[in-house]
Amino acid sequence: MAKEKVPAYKKSLFSWLFEANRGLQILLLVVVAVTVFARLLPLEMQKKIVNHAIGMKNLQALWVYCGIYLAAVLVASGLKYVINVLQVVIGQRALNNMRKGLYHHLLTLPLSFYRRTQPGMVVSAIITELATAGDFLGMAVAIPITNIATLVVFAVYLFTLNWMLAVVTLVAYPVVLVVVPRLQRATNKWNKKRVDTTRQLSSLIGESISGIQEIQGNSSFALENRRFDKLADRILKIRIKWNLYRNGVKVLNNFINNLSPFLIFILGGYLSITGRLDLGALVAFLGAQEKLMDPWKELMDFYQAHQEAHVTYYRTMEYFTAEAEHPIAPADRKPYELTGDIAVSNVGFTTDTGIILLRDVSVTLKPGEHMALVGFSGSGKSTLGMCVTQLYSYTSGRLSLGGREVAELTKQDIANNIGLVSQSPFIFTGTIKENLLYAYIARMGKEEPGPEDPMPTLDDMIQVLQQTGIFVDVLRFGLNAILSRSKDADLAEKIVVAREKFRKEYGEELGDLVEFFREDQYLLHSSVLENLTFGTAEDSKFAEHAIVGNDFFLEFLESGGLMAPLLSLGGLLCTRTVDILGNLPPDAVFFEQAPFTVEELESYKAIAEKLKKDKVSELPDTDRQALLTLGLRFTPGRHKMVSLSESFRSLVLTGRKHFMEAVSREHPGAFSFYRMNEYIFSQTILNNILFGKVTTQRPEATDKINQSIIALLVAEDYLETIVEIGMEFNVGSTGDRLSGGQRQKLAIARAFLKAPRVLVMDEATSALDNKSQTRIQKLLETRFKGKTTLISVVHRLDIIKNFDKVAVMKAGKIVEMGPYDELIAKKGMLYELVHGKK
Repeated sequence: MAKEKVPAYKKSLFSWLFEANRGLQILLLVVVAVTVFARLLPLEMQKKIVNHAIGMKNLQALWVYCGIYLAAVLVASGLKYVINVLQVVIGQRALNNMRKGLYHHLLTLPLSFYRRTQPGMVVSAIITELATAGDFLGMAVAIPITNIATLVVFAVYLFTLNWMLAVVTLVAYPVVLVVVPRLQRATNKWNKKRVDTTRQLSSLIGESISGIQEIQGNSSFALENRRFDKLADRILKIRIKWNLYRNGVKVLNNFINNLSPFLIFILGGYLSITGRLDLGALVAFLGAQEKLMDPWKELMDFYQAHQEAHVTYYRTMEYFTAEAEHPIAPADRKPYELTGDIAVSNVGFTTDTGIILLRDVSVTLKPGEHMALVGFSGSGKSTLGMCVTQLYSYTSGRLSLGGREVAELTKQDIANNIGLVSQSPFIFTGTIKENLLYAYIARMGKEEPGPEDPMPTLDDMIQVLQQTGIFVDVLRFGLNAILSRSKDADLAEKIVVAREKFRKEYGEELGDLVEFFREDQYLLHSSVLENLTFGTAEDSKFAEHAIVGNDFFLEFLESGGLMAPLLSLGGLLCTRTVDILGNLPPDAVFFEQAPFTVEELESYKAIAEKLKKDKVSELPDTDRQALLTLGLRFTPGRHKMVSLSESFRSLVLTGRKHFMEAVSREHPGAFSFYRMNEYIFSQTILNNILFGKVTTQRPEATDKINQSIIALLVAEDYLETIVEIGMEFNVGSTGDRLSGGQRQKLAIARAFLKAPRVLVMDEATSALDNKSQTRIQKLLETRFKGKTTLISVVHRLDIIKNFDKVAVMKAGKIVEMGPYDELIAKKGMLYELVHGKK
């Protein structure tokens, strides 16, 4: 029978020391033993050097003793480094095990624990507070054994040199052993307060970050600042007192250490002068006495570190003494494969604070039946769903799934049979694919699937993406992906072929919506710079924001006769735009079709004033650079205040050819040029297929272009490939790169892919538009009815007509239940809800 695993919070501090560290501890003890001997040997050599070598003027003995001395010092130093390395490894391993153990325990705690616990406090406990204990465990063996052994060996050596001096040296240390624990008790008292207050501060910070939208929305900065400042001031006072007591221990220890040499000089000097102690022995004694300070000081520091680690560790673990309400996995069997029938009999749920959320709820569902839970907010709908999924432990009655009591099932049994989609689903940091497979893999009860485990195919994943309506989003993520030159060369070649087919098949149809790149034509919907360079900069020196300061580019403009026309164009744009927009309110909406932003208005106003009396050539270099920037930004299809002459277009097209030749020759790799037979790796897949610029932002135009691209991908059999790339899109921290609707669709797709026997949906479509909600509901009615038992907490009453049962809840009870038409005919509570009656 397997040994029962001890929860992290039940383990003593020192129990972590020997987990996965036994071999290192044995090695450490061997190194410590050698180190103690190596530390003693130089003292004996000091005595011999003075008495036998110098005193007897024996040069050969001097070399031998000095050599032994140096070797001992080198060995001791090297072994000290080895000890430090072993301490670090042992300490960090112990800390790693502690963090893992506590984190694994935390995940099993009931939801009631997290209703009263701030995330910031948990983070502080695992990351910061346990670090103190881990650092201590690294030194828990080496420091006491090394230094106690050193003290004993040195003390014996001192007595061999002179018993009177040894007694004088050691007599003060018992005083320290009496006084220090008293000071340490006060230190521990304030250390406990420090830990508790720091935890409160971490919780407050975590709460503020989580609720930053409310804080900013209500402008409650003063209120939140006051709460934080109050706690910060409290921890300031606590930390000052804590450090005063800590330093008091150090001051006392330093005083004793500094007093000992004074006594040795008096007594040792007297004995040496009177001939009762030879000079070599006195030198060795002084060296040994000085060396005695180091282990004593380290022991005092170790004592304080132990006390601090002890307080911090047990204070941390005390907070997490709650236990899991249900076993994680079955011990001697596989997880149950249950049928989807549900029986709820007189179930009640009362919180640990005495609030009754459910009372005498009874309902039965056959496998494949669908039930809608409706009612006002706070009626107990979501709570009933949470009890079915074992997230809440009902406090009375019976609730069975497939004939087995839910309270007696393991978490793995529940995961194997039930899927859950909440109103505000959590999306994990990672990719679309990782989130999609999350529940499917989790029900296996493994850290990761093995080769023997059946996994969903790409077709399976695409199917649920289509069913939930997030397929188009994932396809868009794929089309907006950047391919790798080294990894995706084959796909890039295929995209180039597809580009040519797209141009042939849809070029004429989309001619009014897309301005396709053509090397021999001027592009009206691209800037002058884009027309001139006709490519994408790969070197940051040639990027749009930096190119006006690039010497190569400026010389090219001068030699190609482009500088003067561009400066003239920039001056014309500046004066015309200032005349049109200069007196309007500084609102960004007025500058959407302007060549400069509202933030740049004032600087261009100043230049426009100068142009009234000065020529462009007479302006300062900074102003000329600003006008050059303006000229290069000019896009005829967008900036209508100036027309573009045919001669200028011709000049740019001529310059384009020369620029491509010159930059390829002098700065190879600086640009990826728009060539029909080459893939542009700095651009998205979509841009590579289009190979042009969209000329309008009208939604219907965008839809037409997208439909054409999808048709092309389907025809070329690349659609799945692009969707697979889209599934690698990183959703950001907690899915913050997705909209609320996208997060809900992904969560629903995650549950659908799992294909559970029972599905609980808690207002799972609340963030979706009506069309998306209707799609999901029709899917549930057509593909899931009869196969998956569904309990759906519903907020829209117009979608409940086709449920097998509708249960109306009020004040934690089911007040009526039955088919929709029957309940409406009774004109009871459901009738009142549907028709808005009180």
